[in-house]
Amino acid sequence: MNQMIRSIKQKIIKNLGTTSRHGRAETDELVPSRYALRVGEIEVLVISDGVLTPPSESMATNADPAVRSAWLDNMFLSRDAFDWALNEVVVRSGGQTILIDAGLGEEYPDFPRAGQWGQRLEAAGIDLGSVTDVVLTHMHFDHVGGLLVDGVKKRLRPDLRIHVAAAEVKFWASPDFSRTAMPPALADLARRASKQFLDEYHSHLQPFEDESKVAPGVVVRRTGGHTPGHSVVRLASGDDRLMFAGDAIFPVSFDHPEWHNGFEHDPEEATRVRLKLLRELVATGSWLVATHMPFPSIGRVAAAGELFRWVPAWWDY
Repeated sequence: MNQMIRSIKQKIIKNLGTTSRHGRAETDELVPSRYALRVGEIEVLVISDGVLTPPSESMATNADPAVRSAWLDNMFLSRDAFDWALNEVVVRSGGQTILIDAGLGEEYPDFPRAGQWGQRLEAAGIDLGSVTDVVLTHMHFDHVGGLLVDGVKKRLRPDLRIHVAAAEVKFWASPDFSRTAMPPALADLARRASKQFLDEYHSHLQPFEDESKVAPGVVVRRTGGHTPGHSVVRLASGDDRLMFAGDAIFPVSFDHPEWHNGFEHDPEEATRVRLKLLRELVATGSWLVATHMPFPSIGRVAAAGELFRWVPAWWDY
């Protein structure tokens, strides 16, 4: 046990949430917005883009309402709406600086607590001009929006590489929302954001079919399910492993992996993907980070009978 605790402390670096790149205290935040760790020789920084607040039924569209309400009550969460974290990741490996997903952006007034990705990158000392690669788990508006903020593209390198599954690019050319439970306004927002992204960044795209090595120890692989080209990113260095699962795993997934999320374009396939990834995480002991797990979204997955248990990392401070 002591060896495990020492190992965790070696991998989890000091929380960086209250210091800017200029050494000044950030006084506009009541809680930290970024957290750093190492995966072997790979540097990882989890960035909070803020919080979304969707209706509670959106996390379990196929659930019995009474069972869903009981789960929410047991977790001390509102039956009407809940705080849904929005996390992105910065990875440094082999001289490359890689952004995994890009947050919500600033043009969505219905989500006033999110859209802080750009400011928080800057506060963490991440210069957009130093970014060599972007990896997109998928192209929903809360994953590409930060790249659409005015002035961002001008600050990025002209040789920037954006890694995204070819199936994702194909899907958003003519997206199908018939199997989602997204409100029409959000479906329209998703269409607009994906079209704008493809129009502005098409020359930077590095589409891949099933898998692509982005940097030493950094591999992105298509899973499908949530969207046809949804992908996860796996980091490996020495004996250490981390999976960024995008929107494949949610807070409710450990108790109810069978519950469908309202933003899933193929709910049955998304469930199969979710179960496969959860079983992999149990078997490997890999760290897990996911877009909508509570910040800083760093932990492991343990078996709990036929279900699963989330084991959050102990913060170092």
